[in-house]
Amino acid sequence: MTGYCRGMESAPLASGRDADVFVIDDRRVLRRYREGGDVAAEAVVMAYVASLGFPVPTVHRAQGADLVMERLDGPTMLSAFLAGELDAVETASCLADLHHRLHALPPRLSDGGDVRILHLDLHPENVMLTSRGPVVIDWRNAAEGPADLDVALTAVILAQVAVEGAHPLASSAATLLDAFLECVGGSALTALDQAVARRRTDPALTGTERERLDAAAALITGRR
Repeated sequence: MTGYCRGMESAPLASGRDADVFVIDDRRVLRRYREGGDVAAEAVVMAYVASLGFPVPTVHRAQGADLVMERLDGPTMLSAFLAGELDAVETASCLADLHHRLHALPPRLSDGGDVRILHLDLHPENVMLTSRGPVVIDWRNAAEGPADLDVALTAVILAQVAVEGAHPLASSAATLLDAFLECVGGSALTALDQAVARRRTDPALTGTERERLDAAAALITGRR
């Protein structure tokens, strides 16, 4: 690992599809993308939304594939939901509120209008329930565009789990999807086709996950 992170050989604190998170000390963690890349753009977006009061981890250092950030306390929203600490309505309401708060911010690069800052991966595993409230992590996909696309992508991600019958969280995801669609109303349908198309090009998805996208879209449409 680069800089003061070189030589860190402890097991990851957490691992996602394309990155691992390591503990540096009681205040900081290192997230490293396994296939390399550049975290600069991600760090800039995080710093920008943080300056406007949106809850994200503090970024201490960004270089190459390494992002050194604030170490957050508390569980993920998914863990709290599965443990019964949050019910489906509370979880969905929090997700919807985070979308609303993010999309109320002025865009950084665009002139405004219908263009907003989008997270594009805002689901319960990317929200930490900390002592200072919900904090949104993993901004690698962040971009600017129509707010409804962000909302629709959250619905698609939930629906993909719900339609995978063998998935242990399928039933929980379906319940949460219903609650989320109730919270956001028709905005999840406005950009549904665009969200499915974008999700289909996500390199992190497996072929089987891509095959379930049409069923996920049909589930969302049917629920509404």
